[in-house]
Amino acid sequence: MLSALKNLFFPTLCAACQDTLGGGENIICTNCRHQLPETQFHRYNDKAVQKVFYGRLPITQGTALFYFEKKGPVQQLLHRLKYKGQKNISEFLGDWLGEELAQDHLYTTIDVVIPVPLHPKKKRSRGYNQVTGFAKALSSHLECSFRDDVLLKSKNTKTQVFKGRMTRSDEVFEAFYIRPDTNLSGKHILLVDDILTTGATLEACGLELLKIPNVELSIATMAIAT
Repeated sequence: MLSALKNLFFPTLCAACQDTLGGGENIICTNCRHQLPETQFHRYNDKAVQKVFYGRLPITQGTALFYFEKKGPVQQLLHRLKYKGQKNISEFLGDWLGEELAQDHLYTTIDVVIPVPLHPKKKRSRGYNQVTGFAKALSSHLECSFRDDVLLKSKNTKTQVFKGRMTRSDEVFEAFYIRPDTNLSGKHILLVDDILTTGATLEACGLELLKIPNVELSIATMAIAT
């Protein structure tokens, strides 16, 4: 009864469309669950992510859960994750993508999932890294390790989202580093982030990870800009 009263006065809203969630619905409504624009790159072995990094970063596999469009429902979803404190969206999306990748033999060789890190100052301000839940859920479904202590960020750079590739700051390529005592030689790493636009941040992180001897690198994101 208390739960019913709470929902009456403080209804739980869909993180994508803001309609009231019904019984059995979690994070997003059933309609959005079926309408959100999935890429299905991994299902059809689409090389769209690899093409973003062609000539810049050698990756084995690449995928994104959704297509991202300005003012679209995926933007609303990620905005609420990053700026409205709804960090449970991160794990929800990780479970969504993780269930699919676990069925794909191309991703069963992943040894460790590593999230793009936040600078400590930004993490304190936000209270969490919006990619952590996503990465942990993926590692759980892929039955591999999760490591957020390998790739670190030393500079609190400005957001690179929606900047053109030529206008992005070079400091992003100097912002990340690998912890000196890291021992992931020979591992297949899945690097994850929230959104892939021009790929500069992921490129900078990936180049650092490839300094580890004999590693293999793949990428997964919540969304990819169209």
